[in-house]
Amino acid sequence: MKQVLLSLALAGFLFQSSSAQSIKTPAPSTPQTVRQDFGLSSIELSYSRPNVKGRKVFGDLVPFDKVWRTGANQATTLTFGDAVTIGGTKIPAGKYGLLSIPGSGQWTLIITRQLDVTSPAAYKADQDVVRIKVTPQQVPFSVETFTILFANVNSSSCDLQLLWENTFVTLPITTDVDSKIMAQIDNVMTKDNHPYFNAAFYYLENGKDLNKALEWFDKALAQDPTAFFVTYQKARCQAKLGKKQDAIATAKKGIEQAKQANNADYVALNEKLIASLQ
Repeated sequence: MKQVLLSLALAGFLFQSSSAQSIKTPAPSTPQTVRQDFGLSSIELSYSRPNVKGRKVFGDLVPFDKVWRTGANQATTLTFGDAVTIGGTKIPAGKYGLLSIPGSGQWTLIITRQLDVTSPAAYKADQDVVRIKVTPQQVPFSVETFTILFANVNSSSCDLQLLWENTFVTLPITTDVDSKIMAQIDNVMTKDNHPYFNAAFYYLENGKDLNKALEWFDKALAQDPTAFFVTYQKARCQAKLGKKQDAIATAKKGIEQAKQANNADYVALNEKLIASLQ
């Protein structure tokens, strides 16, 4: 009888254990990983997103003047695929913690070597890579779920923005792209297979030597005379050099090439360029 009772008890325990293991519920503060292409590499952000839930956040749930993990659950981290500059400090590629010290009139944002800070007691100031003072802004609406996002992203700069409750904070990030691309151009232009179009387009878009860019556009067209997209960029380059009539003639040629390629977008781009020059 004892053996039977023991077997029944064991069976009940196993049933309860298996039932408990099969229940999955949403995390109160959902984790999120965001990967943003930036410069010649990327930045990856990993954090957890608590909700307001009717509470007073800054100055209460998140105390002023104390280190905050800048999220919930695990530590918030940033992984830079290439070197970046924050607050005048160059930060090598790698993985770092993101911490903050919210204040009523000013915040301190911290990039740290620590990857495990989940409470103020775990924070070690000697592991700081850089500390930035920023002024929080008030937004005219409430953000329920804590949000970190990348905004104003261009080739060499972006903003890491924090929003929660009615508070908005921005951390500017920059990276050195120009010197790396110029080094690539200098290197590949000594090879036999010259990427004339890519080099010329970079010069055109970034205010480099436009006469050199025009020379490279011509060489790119010599490699492929039917390349309608190259013809259009050559016309843009001529327009920027003040060679309006040359630009119009090139754009007209680009229209014919684009029509032959059945590309209506480039037909329209050339037509708009011509209209802007007349």
